[in-house]
Amino acid sequence: MPTTTDEKSALLRRVPLFADLDEAALATIAGQARELEFAPGHYIVREGDIGTGFYLLLKGQVRIVQHGKQVATRGPGEFFGELAVLDRSPRSAHVIAMEPTLCMGLASWELDQVLERHPRVAVALLREMARRVRVLSSGEQY
Repeated sequence: MPTTTDEKSALLRRVPLFADLDEAALATIAGQARELEFAPGHYIVREGDIGTGFYLLLKGQVRIVQHGKQVATRGPGEFFGELAVLDRSPRSAHVIAMEPTLCMGLASWELDQVLERHPRVAVALLREMARRVRVLSSGEQY
């Protein structure tokens, strides 16, 4: 499990969402992020709850369940929780650990600061959200 800011920065560097950031920006984000571990079967977020965190998967797999139906899985380097954090509305789905899972988490106010200071992250986040909407509207799993 990463423990230092440098180790967290190195992990962030490998994630497309943060890949364009310079070392100082990565260090700032890494300094804010918390490491969170989840056991298999643990609900990381629950559909309908107020969202206060954004999660980046470092290790493990999660499944996304919306209205009782699995709509996606996520693995290392992918993220979730952005929608409820951005629009301050209840979570749109459950996210459940499928195996031992390690995430980096940012609180909503921390993510806001990252997006305000680093427009490239905001653009990358918007592109991924648009991709997910297109896939979901086609009826596929995202």
